[in-house]
Amino acid sequence: MLLSGCRSVHSLRSLESLRDGDLLFHVVEGSNAITAVTHGIQALAIDHVAIYYTGEDGTPQVVQAIYDGVVTTPLDTLLSKPGYYVAGRVSGADPSVSVRQALRHVGKPYDFVFSPTDSEVYCSELVLLSYVDREGHSLFAPTGMTFRDETGDIPAYWQSFYGQRNLSVPEGAPGSNPGELSRRPEVKIKYDLRDFAKRRYQRGPSY
Repeated sequence: MLLSGCRSVHSLRSLESLRDGDLLFHVVEGSNAITAVTHGIQALAIDHVAIYYTGEDGTPQVVQAIYDGVVTTPLDTLLSKPGYYVAGRVSGADPSVSVRQALRHVGKPYDFVFSPTDSEVYCSELVLLSYVDREGHSLFAPTGMTFRDETGDIPAYWQSFYGQRNLSVPEGAPGSNPGELSRRPEVKIKYDLRDFAKRRYQRGPSY
């Protein structure tokens, strides 16, 4: 079990349990600048989200916005990173259309300043831009971004980060973050991928 008091979250045993359009949330073991000012479901330190899908050749892939831009990445590469992932299923989504829309953003640059008004894209923004219901309506609305820590202050890191770019910290501006996304009522966390990743690397990937 992963989340205390949540009996519906299990250790992933097989890729067959994942579905196209599932969201993979990265949990850091410790803290960083993002998790210091945001929090995931049941206070998990979530700092990234990727979109799972099955590639044309049948291999498990994700589409994600990282520093290199919006890219597709083999699942094994994703799971080899430090930390671990939990998988969330999105209720009310049209997964095939949502994944196709996410893939249309491949090649766009990463949005380092988390602005909703430019052509660049950050990780949770990719989800907001892509996910629709079966009538084609956007599933996730932006929320007010926060850069304040548990004391209510904006950490020096973010003040310096935006100050070096001659920008104000966009506190309260419309946007998203992966931790907040994991707490949306449309997202149900179903699987913990830690043991799955360990077993997979011990014997090598098998599709």
